[in-house]
Amino acid sequence: MSTKPTDAAPTTPATPSAVAAPAAAAAPARGPGALLARARRWTHPVLVANLVAQIGIIVTGGAVRLTGSGLGCSTWPECEPGQFTAAFHSETSYHQYVEFGNRTLTGVLGVIAVVVAVLVWSDRSRTRPYRLLGLAPLAGVVAQAVLGGVVVRMHLNPGLVSLHFVISGVLVATSLLLLHRSGEGDGPPVPVVTPRLRALGTTLSVLTVPVVVLGVIVTGAGPHSGDDEIAYRIAVDPALMTKFHAASVWLFLAVLVATLVVAVRTAAPGTVRRSLWLLLGITLLQGAIGYVQYFTGLPWVLVGLHMLGAALLVAGAVRVPLTMRTRAVVEPVTAHDSARDRATSP
Repeated sequence: MSTKPTDAAPTTPATPSAVAAPAAAAAPARGPGALLARARRWTHPVLVANLVAQIGIIVTGGAVRLTGSGLGCSTWPECEPGQFTAAFHSETSYHQYVEFGNRTLTGVLGVIAVVVAVLVWSDRSRTRPYRLLGLAPLAGVVAQAVLGGVVVRMHLNPGLVSLHFVISGVLVATSLLLLHRSGEGDGPPVPVVTPRLRALGTTLSVLTVPVVVLGVIVTGAGPHSGDDEIAYRIAVDPALMTKFHAASVWLFLAVLVATLVVAVRTAAPGTVRRSLWLLLGITLLQGAIGYVQYFTGLPWVLVGLHMLGAALLVAGAVRVPLTMRTRAVVEPVTAHDSARDRATSP
């Protein structure tokens, strides 16, 4: 009796490795690395929250200053000796709650900064400079907390109080830069506008510094310097400093209008023109608030809105030159890629 040959290929017993490999590939990744990888999907919302909180702390810090609540808590890190929180008693004023509220927001901001640092630093697919930038909010919050304690213990030294606001402005700028960088690649910057427009955009960012610094000096030299007992804590002429501040704003506005005109005439990308229009709106609103508060006796509500506008101005001015370039996504080089390149190289 003969047998017919079949077309089926002979089978070999499956090895344990051949069976285990597909199972291992299908198994979901576990461990801290996998958890961080899933958490990084929330990087963008966390960075937005960080920027909003950095602006918010300027507003609450302004409330402390405008209500004369700088020493609402008499010590630091405790609010009062033996207690970390504001407590009601017969001699309690609202100043204690204003100051403690600002400290509470600082704690919230600190938590956000820690999350930012973890999410950004753990992303090994990005370059080291970007990952280091993710540590800046946390470093800034720590520095601000320490400086706040020094300010309280030195009974609201005017120079240190002003430095408080300047550092907050730097943190707003850094947080905006970090948020923007998270949405672009790590390739070299490639301009998308003319060299003249890029120069104007950079000039806008530079001019923001004297605008903000002079504004801080004006506030410290005026009746809202943060101390109810001493009306003018920085010994300069408030009217003269106000004129210097106004002149810096007019110069900023002139350069901004020139930048917008050039952007329209050269058909700059829509993102560039929109960022300039937004910055123009913020600047005009800031100017209007500034003049109204000056001629109405500096009501504290308008001064507070002016401080909020200053934070928005910083963010807007930093964003303008960032929209004038693009950065391509660069695929990270893995160990497998390096080994393959060495194997195929002549």
